[in-house]
Order: sequence, then C-alpha cells, then structure tokens
Amino acid sequence: MKLSKSDFDLTKNWIYRNARHLDFVRWQYHFENGCKTDVLDALLAYQNPDGGFGHALEADSWNPNSTPIQTATAVQILKEINFADQKSPLIQGIVRYLGSKSDFEGNRWKNTVESNNHYPHAPWWHTNSDQPTRSQYNPTAILGGFLLQFSEKDSTIYKDALEIIHHLTDSFLKDPQIEMHPLLCVSDMLSYIHEANLQNQFSYTDLCLALHKQVQALIKQDANNWSEYAFRPSRYIQSPDNVLYEENKEILNKELDYVLKSRNAEGVWDITWSWENYEKEFAVSENWWKADVAIKNMLLLQAFGRIED
Repeated sequence: MKLSKSDFDLTKNWIYRNARHLDFVRWQYHFENGCKTDVLDALLAYQNPDGGFGHALEADSWNPNSTPIQTATAVQILKEINFADQKSPLIQGIVRYLGSKSDFEGNRWKNTVESNNHYPHAPWWHTNSDQPTRSQYNPTAILGGFLLQFSEKDSTIYKDALEIIHHLTDSFLKDPQIEMHPLLCVSDMLSYIHEANLQNQFSYTDLCLALHKQVQALIKQDANNWSEYAFRPSRYIQSPDNVLYEENKEILNKELDYVLKSRNAEGVWDITWSWENYEKEFAVSENWWKADVAIKNMLLLQAFGRIED
C-alpha cells in the first residue's frame, strides 16, 4: 500500500492553506527541494534577544518568553534539517541562553516555568503539572547533549553540560524503564554524544543496549493503542537503516499501513490530545500540530518507500 500522487497533493494543499510559515517552509525543504535558509529564517522569528525560544514554537504553550522546552523544540528542528553550523548566530544564541542558566535548577533545566501560566497552554505545561518522572530528562537530556556538540570545550557551560549528561546517563543505566517522552530525550542525548565523538567518555554501548531494550518494551506494550497517544514503532525507527528495523519490520509495516489508512478527509491526521481550557486558542494550535504531524508522517512514508513516484 502506497500514498498516491493525488493523495499526496491533497496533503500538500492542506499545508499550503493552513500551516504556519515555519511548517510551510519545513514542508518545502523536505518535499519540494526547498532552501534550508528559509527554515532558519522562519525559526529566527521565535528566537528572543536572550537567545532562547518562545512564542508558541512548541504549539501547546503560547508563552512568548524563552523557556527550556521551547528552546529544545528549536534544537530538534535544527536536527531535523541537519543544520550544525556552530558559528551561526542562531546556534550561538542558544548556547548563550543555556549558559545563562535561566530556568535552571539543581542539575536540570525546568520542564515547566511559572510564566507559562499567564498565557494559553495545555494543562501539562502548567507549573504545578511538573513531575520528576517527566522532567528528569525532558528537556535537559536534549539541551545538555546539544551543548556537548555546539559549545566551546573550554567553556564553563560545556563542563557543566558534561557533568549533567554524566549524571543523566548514570541515572538511565540504573533505571532504564522510563516512559515514552523521557526515552526519546535519552535517544536524542545519545545522538548528540555520538555527533560530538564523546562515546569513549560514557558507557555508550551499554546505554544504547538499555535504550533499545526499553524501546522494544514500549513498542510491545502499546501495539494495540495506536489511535491513542502511544509509542508507535516509528517513534524510534524512522528509516530502514535503524538498528531495530529488521527485528520490528513486520509491526512497522503494519504501522505504515495504519498511517496511510488513518488520514482524514482533508488529507492530514487528527491529533490525539486536547487542552482542558482555552478552546479558541487550542483550535489554532490544533492546526499547527496537524501540519507538524503531516510533515513527520510524510517523511516516514517517504523513508520506507510508501509514496508513489
């Protein structure tokens, strides 16, 4: 089963009509030979003078102020488009923001911040929703890993990041049975360790084995819950090159069929969550998320040859 040209165009037209500019140029970059610079320029609109990101870049929080979660979202978009210019003002701004230790407490960047409460947001971004099981790795594993790759090795923030990541890797090896979001943060952290060529400073092989074991456990646990907010195989396996692909080939192909069948009449995918309040604002964010999900699902289908030429 493959996505037809006409069905691809249906999704494309929805993106052209509904996506915010950032997601529109992300679509163009991935599927229409668009320019990476256009994505970077669009991303800059969300960066504050302190170097951090806000303004609902993470579409479930409309806080305009810089926050660790919004900044981690920017970092993930940079990874998505394979942008790794350490000297770029955008990346230097992120390093500067993280180096300021704004919204940093103990040995982690905060998952939620008080200023979220003053703007439309999903309930899980309200300050009192913060939970240790969620905030231990999210977003600190991503931001600390980013610093290992992009901050200067003789800087204070690099040394701090090295200590933070050592703490997180030790914690993960002691208790790798964590839920979906923190596990994906650990995956990003290991990717940054690899990109920074720091495998020999960590128990890298053991960390990868522990990650893969927990990924397998969550894939099995959520195999019948794909219509809900679940750990689908593609949360981790996003191309045939992934080390876990062969072992999960059958269930991943079932997921790809599910992705093709679950598009709505407009050619995109309904999201599986909602807010408790801010009905009007959520209606806007819902469309932003639909564009993001459409891009990611199309990249998945493309990676596995499920889109007709």
